[in-house]
Amino acid sequence: MADSSHTPAFHHVPDGRPVDEQLADLRVRIDSVDRQLLGLLNQRAQLAQAVGEVKKVDGSPVFRPDREAQVIDGLKAANPGPVRAESIAPIWREIMSACRSLEARLRVAFLGPVGTFSEQAMLDYFGSSIEPLPCPSFDEIFRATEAGSADYGVVPVENSTEGVVARSLDLLLQSPLTIAGETSLLVTHNLLRKTLSRDGITAVVAHPQALAQCQGWLSQHLPDAERRAVSSNAEGARLAAEDDSLAALASERAASQFGLHVVQRAVQDQAHNRTRFVVVTRTDRHPPSTPTGHDCTSVVVSVDNRPGAVHDMLVPLKVNGVSMTRLESRPARSGQWEYVFYIDLAGHPQEPNVAKALDELRAQCRFFKVLGSFPLDAH
Repeated sequence: MADSSHTPAFHHVPDGRPVDEQLADLRVRIDSVDRQLLGLLNQRAQLAQAVGEVKKVDGSPVFRPDREAQVIDGLKAANPGPVRAESIAPIWREIMSACRSLEARLRVAFLGPVGTFSEQAMLDYFGSSIEPLPCPSFDEIFRATEAGSADYGVVPVENSTEGVVARSLDLLLQSPLTIAGETSLLVTHNLLRKTLSRDGITAVVAHPQALAQCQGWLSQHLPDAERRAVSSNAEGARLAAEDDSLAALASERAASQFGLHVVQRAVQDQAHNRTRFVVVTRTDRHPPSTPTGHDCTSVVVSVDNRPGAVHDMLVPLKVNGVSMTRLESRPARSGQWEYVFYIDLAGHPQEPNVAKALDELRAQCRFFKVLGSFPLDAH
């Protein structure tokens, strides 16, 4: 393939011909480029198939998040424009997904039914050339992935408005699964209904997190409507499609899926409402990742209940120059008012200062578990 950095920029200057003639000419040239792109994509697919044959020799996994992150980083760095840098990741995730599916079609569990934000996060991360497995609960996502019914699972862990998703954190503590990656999604909640009106709504049905993220708008505009928690926003949309008196809080994708009207767009209380998801898998399917230069290492720990214990726990991070990007506490469920701490660290265990910090942190803790090391969200 020609080096794109040496490709001259194309700027079309109107040449005085009729607009129809100029457009026809440009469209012919676009069609020609599209066919060239298709040829190159098939060349890439053939190379991916060859890689797959080599991987079979030593049993290497089909999906390597660290490798895909490095590919996207390299393309962003080499991008001469005018394609925007933020467009690179979603384009190439789909290309890599299509090529990856020639080796094996990954099965990915998510919180269903179809139309949830979890499904959207899954597609953003893996691309569409996968086998989705909708699950009725976070517990079932973990069970399916642990049992091998799914190769990977996608679960939300944190929202910029409401904070942590407690059940996901509890399951990460208990499960043998490891975190292989992360992605974040701008979450826009829309009021959906069978009719294009707010009149006569008796209840709003949605996941508890969505209800909490929209409580201000609901209090102002639907103060008398019951707020009814269900297993997912898509389940709320399904119920609203069956009952004229219900409204749902869900995505436009869910509205299309269940034949609902968007009565009001973007009813979340915070305009920049994002949810962070993690990708979990079995350790035997996920060999240790290699550093990409922008990695996260996630651990969960507990310390003795003594003065200064939490301070002492954090000292190794400061001494070794490792940044802590997140700290959350959760009850240890021991009945003794004890807590575990979820910590995200910037860096990878193969980096000497991170390795040293982890060793010293482990020595300070009564309980220590690495949940995973993975590339940060490429979006």
